Amino acid sequence: ERLGPLLGSIEVNRILSAYEMAQNVHQFQKRNDGSPYFWHPTRVTRILLSELGITDPEILITALLHDALEDSDILTPQVLEYNFGATVADLVEILTKEIRVEDGPLRETIDREYVERLRNGPLTARVIKLCDRLDNMRCLEFNLKRNPYKYVKETSEHYMPMAEESQDLHMRYLLKELRKERNKFFG
Repeated sequence: ERLGPLLGSIEVNRILSAYEMAQNVHQFQKRNDGSPYFWHPTRVTRILLSELGITDPEILITALLHDALEDSDILTPQVLEYNFGATVADLVEILTKEIRVEDGPLRETIDREYVERLRNGPLTARVIKLCDRLDNMRCLEFNLKRNPYKYVKETSEHYMPMAEESQDLHMRYLLKELRKERNKFFG
């Protein structure tokens, strides 16, 4: 409803298609608290729209699909590009992290390379990633992560510096919100 007057029916339909694709990809996933995983990408998109005032269709589509590649065995960047264009496919690829690796040296290398890819990628990818981290931090009290303190520490050490280094107003807002959530755990 909010986007219709701003974007027109074609762009709204593209966003609805991304919504449906994300819903299908995540349909059988549950979070630790039993809630549907699909609610997470919708909340990330809501942060972009409601808190940051971002209405760019490609950014909203990317937010809806930001976990789709890592959570699907059949979805590919080529399918995303065919349906939503090269920009969306590229951004989703930048935001996709290999999650099927156990803790250890390989996991640490993957995590380090992922953070570096975000740092070197477009600002849009970092904004979406920080919205992702913000949503997860807001949900930590619902048993979202096995080790919430580790998650908060990782966010503080690897992701918040991306916002601290930026003068972008969206990044500054996200930094302020992430600090509020961090303070709930570390004071």
